[in-house]
Amino acid sequence: MVGTHAAADKRDERLRRQFANVNGSGSASANQLFAKSILRMGIPIASRNIFPSNIQGLPTWFEVRVSGEGHLGRRGGVDLMVAMNPQTWDRDVAEIDPGGYLFYDSTKPLPQSKFRADINVIGVPLTQMCNAAYTDSRQRQLFKNIIYVGALSALLQIEPKVIETLLTEQFKGKERLAKSNQDAFHMGRDWALANLECPIGLRLAPSDKVGDRIYVDGNSAAGLGAVYGGATVCAWYPITPSTSLAEGFERYCKRFRTEPETGRKRYAIVQAEDELASIGMVIGASWNGARAFTATSGPGISLMQEFVGLSYFAEIPSVIFDVQRAGPSTGMPTRTQQSDVLAAAYASHGDTKHLVLFPEDPRECFEMGAQAFDLADRFQQPVFVLLDLDIGMNDWLCEPFAWDDSRRMDRGKVMTAEELEAGQVFGRYLDADGDGVPYRTYPGTHPSKGAFFTRGTSRDRFAKYTEQGAAYVDNMQRLLRKFETAKAHVPRPVERPAAQPARAGVLYYGSSSAAMTEALAALEAEGVHLDALRIRAFPFHDDVLDFIARHDKVFVVEQNRDAQLRTLLMTEGGIDAARLVPILHYDGTPITARFIHAAIADKAPVLNVVPMRKAAP
Repeated sequence: MVGTHAAADKRDERLRRQFANVNGSGSASANQLFAKSILRMGIPIASRNIFPSNIQGLPTWFEVRVSGEGHLGRRGGVDLMVAMNPQTWDRDVAEIDPGGYLFYDSTKPLPQSKFRADINVIGVPLTQMCNAAYTDSRQRQLFKNIIYVGALSALLQIEPKVIETLLTEQFKGKERLAKSNQDAFHMGRDWALANLECPIGLRLAPSDKVGDRIYVDGNSAAGLGAVYGGATVCAWYPITPSTSLAEGFERYCKRFRTEPETGRKRYAIVQAEDELASIGMVIGASWNGARAFTATSGPGISLMQEFVGLSYFAEIPSVIFDVQRAGPSTGMPTRTQQSDVLAAAYASHGDTKHLVLFPEDPRECFEMGAQAFDLADRFQQPVFVLLDLDIGMNDWLCEPFAWDDSRRMDRGKVMTAEELEAGQVFGRYLDADGDGVPYRTYPGTHPSKGAFFTRGTSRDRFAKYTEQGAAYVDNMQRLLRKFETAKAHVPRPVERPAAQPARAGVLYYGSSSAAMTEALAALEAEGVHLDALRIRAFPFHDDVLDFIARHDKVFVVEQNRDAQLRTLLMTEGGIDAARLVPILHYDGTPITARFIHAAIADKAPVLNVVPMRKAAP
């Protein structure tokens, strides 16, 4: 439950807190402590760390979203700003909603011009308190963060026992550090209780709305999904923001892929010399029957394209986790976007089409992370799992992961030695079943039959090298049939009908989902009713094109400049561009509900987006 100040937004009792810090100041641990303390009180939250790509010195922001209605996307605007960075002061103060709160270090007096008349100002002399209590400069810097958490706990009614417990857990086995942090916490809390009006209008009360949900980042979830999906090989080259995915896979492999009796590792993780080498290792391992993957981001996809084409044309399974960031080129390495959609769909030169999955949260990162390996084996081609930095590196509150222990890996069409010995016709690129998917063998399956080599040049149905045009066209058409077959096997889209029949719809995907849910509710409250469809995969299921056909106009919400999903829909579905209205957010920060709401509300009257009239009884 979230109570709000009289001047705050009463309509939906939504609360957003933001911490403005300097990168390298040690604030991350304190900010996470603050977020987890609210979660431990049973209150749903969403936290996002917006940080620079350098090691130290540039601004960083940490957001905590608290919503009585359970919204977990970015809302836009700030109810309580903890302004700890003088460099971004003006920008931070400007973000506060009217009636909101500004919390700052009041050790050094500031002129009145630095404040706003329509907000509440709370000053705590943090630096003065630290200088009085500590002599070491690093301690002064670190404990100042814990002190402001203590002050906030009094102002917002966060239960002190919760934070004490978290500090004990954080410094388990280091009792001295735990006590010093708890002392700093109480220093801030006691000062606030003695000198400020506590609590303020924004206050927190224990709740039970978290339920059995878990708090986890998407990269860790995808790494665990790869383990459950049967992956035993990871070849990768470090790149932000995907590095923690490979590290997560290694962490879980040590637990689940190590023989307890002997300590023998049943997995291989290789840091390659570059991205091209990493995908080459994945293809080699997959050719030999292992389930293998790489984790990268946009620049890595650019460098991998030659081997991605080999995986597609030689028809060798491969899984690529792409944790998208802002491009092009180096772009903004620690900012989020959905800007690799077209690159993933058509990676490599020539005519290629790849399977692409769009998870919305860590739970789907786990599920699709596992499913990607079944799809790669079944269709013998690359499968991209498109996360982004927002999903990958931030902690999300989501439903617990579920797994059916009776589930078995789908290895697709693999011919056995017995089948070869019995004389079954084997053509490596022969479409025996009419679905475009050929049969394959693992190397060494039979001493004289099956496939022992592969190549990326043109061939006939029996893998004999040829440059005859008819054979090449036959093979390329079969690849299209295979891609068409995949439509029925990739994750289906999820539809959310409007409260009443609607002429217009909206398409969205991936991490936009959380903000989209809130924006739709706000639009409906204003009489703008939209049917909504969340796309979860490419190739597009028939449901996607049917959805577009049922509506006069369809908004397409995405986080890139060039409307990449919209372009893919027009190209693959032959959709008239005028029917697809782009809603584009690409400044590198996660999309907000207010942005979506404002952008659609602005266009709705012009496009005559009104509900259908209900038939008379």
